[in-house]
Amino acid sequence: MKESAIESRLAAAVKERQGLYFKLTGYKGMPDRLVLLPGNKCGFVELKRPGEEPRKDQLARASQIRQRGFKVFWIDSLELVQTVLDDIEEKWKI
Repeated sequence: MKESAIESRLAAAVKERQGLYFKLTGYKGMPDRLVLLPGNKCGFVELKRPGEEPRKDQLARASQIRQRGFKVFWIDSLELVQTVLDDIEEKWKI
């Protein structure tokens, strides 16, 4: 499976939830996408091919983001898309 198939599924699922989806570029190790869901809920998402591991710079950047209280996710399968979006919504429930 290609990463692009996972990305397409993520984009569609975010749209279904009335959310926004932004591609992040230009920063070494930055997650691929920023997902914003209604109700002030957000998460950073790194897309990977099935079984692909994050690079050292990606792990370091994810740690920086998490230390500031934000969620960072790795998605390497179609099945994880809904799970991650559910987690973003759950994490930020008031």
